[in-house]
Parts: sequence; C-alpha cells; structure tokens
Amino acid sequence: MTTPIKLWVCVLALALAIFALQSTPAQAHPEDEFCTMDGGMDPALCRALQEMDRSATPRSGESRFTTTQTIDFDRPLHETFGLYIKIGVQHILPTGLDHILFVLALFFTAAGWRALLIQISAFTVAHTLTLMMAATGVISPPASIVEPLIALTIALVAFENVLFKDMQRWRPLVVIIFGLIHGMGFAGFFGSLGLPEGQFWSALVGFNVGVEIGQLTVVGAAALLLWPISRQLSHMSYRRMIAIPACILIGLIGAFWTFERVFLG
Repeated sequence: MTTPIKLWVCVLALALAIFALQSTPAQAHPEDEFCTMDGGMDPALCRALQEMDRSATPRSGESRFTTTQTIDFDRPLHETFGLYIKIGVQHILPTGLDHILFVLALFFTAAGWRALLIQISAFTVAHTLTLMMAATGVISPPASIVEPLIALTIALVAFENVLFKDMQRWRPLVVIIFGLIHGMGFAGFFGSLGLPEGQFWSALVGFNVGVEIGQLTVVGAAALLLWPISRQLSHMSYRRMIAIPACILIGLIGAFWTFERVFLG
C-alpha cells in the first residue's frame, strides 16, 4: 500500500471516529459551550450563567441574557486578555471542527504560501469585523441562519477546489464574504452576555488573538503532516491524490452539516 493511500485510510478512519463519537447534532456556537469542567470558560461568566439559570425562565423568544447585565471581574485587564486568548484557542482546538475544516479547505486550494496568505488574511479581516460588530450589538444575526451558512461555506469552498485547478481571481472576495459569516458565529458567545465596558475589549481582542492562533496551528500542522509527501509528488499528482480527495471529504461533511442544521437542528 503506497504512502498516500495509507494516509487516506487513516484520515477516513479518523473522520468516521469523529462522527461515531458525536452524541448530539452538530451545533456551531451554543451560548454556553465554554462552560465546562475543564475550565474552558471564564470562571466569572460560569458563575453568572449558573445564577441566571437559577433565576426565572425568560419569556418565549427572549434571550437568557440582556445587554444591561454586568459581571464583576476581580482581576486586571492583562489577565482577562490572557484568559480569553486561551478561550479563543479552545474555540478552534479541539471543538471548532467547522472552522478547522474551513481553514483546511483554504489550505488545500492554495498552490503556494502566497495564495494561502491572501486567503487567510482576507478571512481574518472579515471575521474580525463581524465579530466586533456582533459582539458590540451593532448586528444581531440569528443562530438558526448563521449556523447553516457556516456549514454551507465549508461545502462551497471545498467543492470549488475540486472544480477549479487553480485559485480563481474571485476567491479572495468569496473568502471575505464567508469570513463575515464565520465572524457572526464567533460572536455567538459575546453577543449575549454584555461584558462590563472595562473588561469587554480586552476579552474580545484576546479571544480574536486566540482564534487566529488556533487557525494558524491548524494550517501549520497540515503543512508539516503533508510536507514529506508533497516533496515526493508533482503538483498535479499532489492535487489528484491528496488535495481533491481531502476537499471531497470536507465538502461532503459541510453539505451534511448544512442539511442537518436546516432540517434537523
């Protein structure tokens, strides 16, 4: 069995294991996804969530949180910044599988580092913009729309990689538009809690830095994993044996999630 075939056997087995371990339908950004036993969420926010959960149930259609609620943070700004870097990284690794697949779809379409840098930069600028807008309450997109759209962006980018041999001139614009959608998803956590003004920006910037660290880690790990194989293959062979099968797998997962979030979520 050749090395690329062995690699894809391992990738397929990993994908099947991920789906087998999923006990609930895919949810991109539930409000309290970081409030776990491993300390993934800000402890002060966890305490506030627990207090709110013990309070009266809100009326139908009303959020548990309002922008007037404040939370007392007894710590300096730099500690909040560092804590939210960690939370941002954890939002991508290991729980942000939808964002991981999108970044990998960008990775597999890039013929070189310049093309990859253009796409990652466009994605970063776009999702940073809508993350800030949604987190500050300028926009308030419903999760029922954002979550399926995020899954759809994964499928569209992956299948575009299969249809076109090289990155098309419109790709950076497409990535910007899709990045705006992903930014709304990133903001699902911040948009409803109403962090105190004195801590809000340090938390928001730290979270965004953590997200970027997570995304760059994904790209770096993929590059290191595939570097020995790519050195032994021509560009066309690499595309045929590695990039296209990877994008088909990513695209199918994105298409399945889109269907699930529209009709089953």
